[in-house]
Amino acid sequence: MATIDEDLNQIEKDIRQLKIEYDQYFGGGRKRAPTEIEWRIDLLIKRYNERGGELKSAQRFRFNNLTQTYAKYKDIFRKKTKQKEEGTIQRHFGAAAREIEAARAREHGKEPAKEQGKKHSNQDIAATAAGDAKGFRMVCSEPERETEKVDQLYQAFLQAKQLAGEHTGKLSRSSFNEFVMKKTKELQKQKNCKDVEYVVETVEGQVKLKALVKS
Repeated sequence: MATIDEDLNQIEKDIRQLKIEYDQYFGGGRKRAPTEIEWRIDLLIKRYNERGGELKSAQRFRFNNLTQTYAKYKDIFRKKTKQKEEGTIQRHFGAAAREIEAARAREHGKEPAKEQGKKHSNQDIAATAAGDAKGFRMVCSEPERETEKVDQLYQAFLQAKQLAGEHTGKLSRSSFNEFVMKKTKELQKQKNCKDVEYVVETVEGQVKLKALVKS
């Protein structure tokens, strides 16, 4: 029988595969929607919704992030499937990621089209992290609630590594989220503080992620 972590890994893997196969479906590369993968993901999510008490805090944080991502993709899949059936589909599935970011912006009361409250694009964040001596900075106290901040930190770290030519194949959003949550709680306990500042900076061609205590 699979462990909880193995099941969470399977959910993450299946979500990635689902995106690929829906891309093929909307692009005309396959005749049927990948309902079998959806069924498998739904089954695992239902299992751990019912057995939530068995999950440790880090596992719960990861599970919540996966279910939120999956729910957003499912909404996009549903809308695009309807467009496909009606013959009105216009955009390539690659826009799905942008639609998810727009949904996140709407949840925080922002206008996604204008993005008035957002001064940097992902490229701007990466350039700041890679080129500015001060790097990209983010302060948080409850990473399990401040998912947008953690997402921005992840994007800055990932893209800074890509710009520096570093390998990112083993870097995943879920493992990064788990690291930030653990590190924040660890420093809060050790230093008796509330806020932890994370800094992405490039030192001598190598990208570093630092966690600092805010006084």
